[in-house]
Order: sequence, then C-alpha cells, then structure tokens
Amino acid sequence: MATLKKNIFGFIKARWYFLLIVIIGLGFYLNQQRTAQAKKEKDSTYTIKRQNLKETLALSGELSADEHVVLRFQTSGRLSWVGVKVGDTVKKYQTVASLDQRELKKNLQKKLLTYAQTRNTFDQAGSDNQRIGDQPTNDLDLGDKMKRLLENSQYGLDSSVLDVELTNLSLEYSNLITPIEGVVTRVDSKYAGVNITAAQAEFEIINPKTLFFSFTADQTEITKLSDGMRGEMTFDAFPEQKKEGTLYYISYTPKAGETGTVYEGRVRIESTDLSQYRFGMTGDAIFTLSEKNNVVAVPSNYVKTDITGKYAMKVINGKQEKTYLTVGPDIDGFYEVSKGLEEGDVISIPTL
Repeated sequence: MATLKKNIFGFIKARWYFLLIVIIGLGFYLNQQRTAQAKKEKDSTYTIKRQNLKETLALSGELSADEHVVLRFQTSGRLSWVGVKVGDTVKKYQTVASLDQRELKKNLQKKLLTYAQTRNTFDQAGSDNQRIGDQPTNDLDLGDKMKRLLENSQYGLDSSVLDVELTNLSLEYSNLITPIEGVVTRVDSKYAGVNITAAQAEFEIINPKTLFFSFTADQTEITKLSDGMRGEMTFDAFPEQKKEGTLYYISYTPKAGETGTVYEGRVRIESTDLSQYRFGMTGDAIFTLSEKNNVVAVPSNYVKTDITGKYAMKVINGKQEKTYLTVGPDIDGFYEVSKGLEEGDVISIPTL
C-alpha cells in the first residue's frame, strides 16, 4: 500500500504540468459553457421599455425640372448668329440664335411685290366689271363671265396675302426664342457661319427654380404615399446635405420604359439655394409613413399568434407565462403595446 501511494505520488510529481494543463483546460471549457448559456439566456429575453418608433420608406430617383426645353430650328440653313453659351442665364422670350435671313427677306420683298401687282389686277377687274355693267348688252353670259373674273382676281389676291404671311412666318422662325427663363445647359452649334439641319443645332435650357426630385415606386409602395407628404432627400453627390420637400404628384399610370410596374412621384424641393445641384443627379427620398413617440414597444419576433390572438411569453420567477397582448401595427420590427405588458417586464422567445 505504501508502495502504491509512493508510485502515485511519484507519477503526479513527474506529470504535474500535464495535470495543470488539464485542470486549466477544464476550467476554461466550463467557463465558456457558462458564458454561452448566459448569452443564450440573455439573447432569448428582452426587457420591455419605452422608445420612439418610426417607419420610413426610401425611394431612389433623380433631379428633373418642370421647365425644361430643347430648342431647334424648323428648317435647315446657315447659322448666322449664336447669342448664348453653356452656363448663360436667359430670360423668357429671349432670342438665343438666328439663321441667315437675307434670302428670306428677299423672298418677302418679292412676295410683297407680287401682292402689289395682284392687288392692282384685282382693283382693275373691279373697275372693268363696274363699267361693263353700266352699258347695255345683248350678251346674257357677260355678267357671269365678269363675276367669275372678279372672283378669280379675289382668289389671286388672297393667295398673294397668304404667301406674304407664310414668308413672314419663315422669317420669324429663323430666330430661335426660348419660351422659359433658365440656364443654358447644352449648345450643339457654338459658332456662326456653319450650315445646319434642324436636328444639328439644339439648345437645351432648364429653369433651376422648377427643379423637383423624381422617384419611382412599385405598386406595393405607391399606395403608402399621398399628396402633401413630407420627404427628406439626400443626393449621391452631396451625401452630407439634406433637402426637404413636399410630395405634389403621383402618377396614375405606370411609368413607361421601366422594368416592372412602377409609378412616378415628384417632390418639390423647398430650398432657395440649388446652385450646386445639377439636372439628373441621383439620390434617395425618405418618407416617414408612421411615427410613435415614447410608447411601450416589443420586438415583433417575440410576439406569436394563436387562435385567440397575439401573445408573448412573460418571464415571472424564472418561468414563462403566456400573456395575450393588444398591439398596434408593426413599425420597423416593433409593435406598440397598449395592453398586456408594461415597462420593465421581461419576455422571452417561446420554448413551448
């Protein structure tokens, strides 16, 4: 027996470091198990508290403008004058460019001369008709002939008047006039003296005072929005800046050219300083759909439903007790509780 004890003592003495490692490892394992169990219990429970709930809807879009025009001449011609460049500010009804008007003016002079000649012919026909009508004659068809001659003279005079008016319109159309005020954002032909077609000399003008944020929403999102809702916009180019606005337009028909069924909404930006912003800049509009402040709230994943209604498992003296609740709608993953739970109650995920 003494020999056995001596052998055991000798084994322990020779292997003490090994036993120490085993003891430390066992202690570390047991501590990890206790920590994991405590974390599991903590993660499976929740203490009811008061908080602010807010449900938001973020929609992507871009800057557009109500007053946005692309101007082009109706006909081809020689560009004789360009009065603007990109970045210029123009007033409403200001002329921005002109075609060579020399040929048009000559044509107008020619039409006016033709009109004067036709007018003389018409007046002469009227005088001849009056003189012949005063003289006796046996020709019964003479009156009808003179009437037709007078009518033809009238037709010729009317046609000459129309020629003058059409030539004058062509002269007016040789001046390109903007119907809106704004900033010139594109000039296709910058220099006078070149021959252009109607599509080669476009001038684009945008009124920055009419900028709005245009977004698209699918058919499940658009029903949550209404005219007059407030929105907060952030743009990719200026992520730190926020602009506020009011929703003033929601389309009744899907937006053409989009994948899927989406509708357009427009937010009027309420800011006087938009000088940094550019047409087509992308960003997001965030709308607050519902908001509750300082209410008793419970995470929706702790709430279950049975045939009686919604319930949560309240922890009382370490045991779960099924408690039925009266709650509002789900707001961003939380229910507002009006009955069944109070601030400070502890609930757990059901283990039943």
